[in-house]
Amino acid sequence: MSVVLDTNALMMPVECNVRVFEELDRLLGTPDRVTPRAVVDELAKLADGTGEAATAASVGLDLVERVRVQKTTATYADDAVIEVAQAGDVTHVVTNDKPLQQRLRDADVTVISLRGKNKLGITN
Repeated sequence: MSVVLDTNALMMPVECNVRVFEELDRLLGTPDRVTPRAVVDELAKLADGTGEAATAASVGLDLVERVRVQKTTATYADDAVIEVAQAGDVTHVVTNDKPLQQRLRDADVTVISLRGKNKLGITN
């Protein structure tokens, strides 16, 4: 079982005070964690800025060391998440991005998102 993490999922520890990996283990056991290369690139761009978003992106880049990075043909992060989600043994995607959640639901991919203040939940 694999779970894909998008950009905002990897930024949740700072932005939402969510212990993402612990929450995934609670929900799914110990899934294989995957993120597309395009998400890593987006985090790197955001980390070059200033403020909370840059700090959150820097933390996200540190977390990437604990996930498998997968190459995709898509260079836009959301498209890359969809591409990875539809390939292989992916069972869930972690994201709070509402438009991406809808695209995932339309593709019959199960979404995990923020529930309450700092917990994740399966939304469909």
